[in-house]
Amino acid sequence: MAVGRAVASAHRPLSDPHPTMDPVQDLVIGEDGLARCGWAGTGGDYAAYHDTEWGRTLHGDDAMFERLSLEGFQAGLAWITVLRKREAFRAAFHDFRIAEVAALTPADVDRLLTDPGIIRSRAKIESAIHNAHVVQDLDGGLDAFLWSFAPPKRPERPRSFSETPTVTPESTAMAKALKKAGVKFIGPTSAYALMQATGMVDDHLKGCHRAAA
Repeated sequence: MAVGRAVASAHRPLSDPHPTMDPVQDLVIGEDGLARCGWAGTGGDYAAYHDTEWGRTLHGDDAMFERLSLEGFQAGLAWITVLRKREAFRAAFHDFRIAEVAALTPADVDRLLTDPGIIRSRAKIESAIHNAHVVQDLDGGLDAFLWSFAPPKRPERPRSFSETPTVTPESTAMAKALKKAGVKFIGPTSAYALMQATGMVDDHLKGCHRAAA
């Protein structure tokens, strides 16, 4: 992204040109005339994701497992790659219903490796199945486990990407606890991206039309 620094979330594009970006607030004016966080662009898949999901409160064990799994599949790739394959992922992984993913077999892994709609990484596919086994045994469920790391609401909304972290003490603690439980493909940065994606933190910039305050 053309903002002069690495941005806070792995969900943001790294090199998309936004000629109408506000150089101070890192905002961009979309094709619909609405101001958005600059990483969302002026329209398309990123803008739709920004407007309908990112920063909105999400609950539910299966819903949280989907986001956790997608973070794992995104590792090393642009978020747009995962975003555009999301419906194929849902079809392949039974809408990320934890019990059904945990029931997938080695034969299913081989089958999924031939599915062109998803990211065909054996390590990532096997880790998603492994993680389903792990999270279904968490006391109180995955939703409560993850939300126990949600930080207090910030007193002020960030005005620029420079005010938005990529790692926090809470995301570090979340990643450490998930790893201790046995979850694979998670680290402090991806844990913070998960927090942003599920509304544990709301990093919409001041002036963005999705900003609550």
